[in-house]
Amino acid sequence: MLFSGLSDPQLEALARIARVKSVARGETIFFEGEQANGFYMVARGKVKIFKMSLGGREQILHIFGVGEPFGEVPVFHGNPFPASASTLEASEVLFFPRSEFVELVTTNTSLALSMLAMLSMRLRRFATQVENLTLKEVPGRLASYLLYLVEEQGREDQVILDVPKGQLANLLGSTPETLSRIFAKMKEEGLIQVQGKTIQLLDLEGLRHR
Repeated sequence: MLFSGLSDPQLEALARIARVKSVARGETIFFEGEQANGFYMVARGKVKIFKMSLGGREQILHIFGVGEPFGEVPVFHGNPFPASASTLEASEVLFFPRSEFVELVTTNTSLALSMLAMLSMRLRRFATQVENLTLKEVPGRLASYLLYLVEEQGREDQVILDVPKGQLANLLGSTPETLSRIFAKMKEEGLIQVQGKTIQLLDLEGLRHR
């Protein structure tokens, strides 16, 4: 989490500048091209970051849950948001105004280091996603995502799908129909077992080689 390790006075300073916003399911938080006058953190619910193609197709770039910040990069260089953000479910977000947060960062080494660590982790995740979308076929992208969830959720061989399959298809650059066929094929091959949103990973090594 971005603010883990900060002292109580530092957390209190952050709380003083934070503004709580309730957002309905499917509501847009910001649009691509809007001026970034601050960044957000998910307090409850889930938020997707996405871009729309000229043909109207949505490509999800990230899905963020509780405790994860989003829209933070433009805050530091003053450019507009490079993508849009909307909620996948009824959510609550914290908004941190740019000028007040930058002032805190410049006088707080711990907070600055936390931001750097979080941005480095975010960059690595994004690089992996780009690699998956450009170098792997859809089965390989799905396998990589399931293995990522195992690590993210801290489970040994089981994951909980945190988004509807339609949204997952957008995240993986596929379609719901194609994704359903791949899930069925992986079940036939003995790689996974699916029970609702719970997916048992039966062959981790097999998934790594997809």
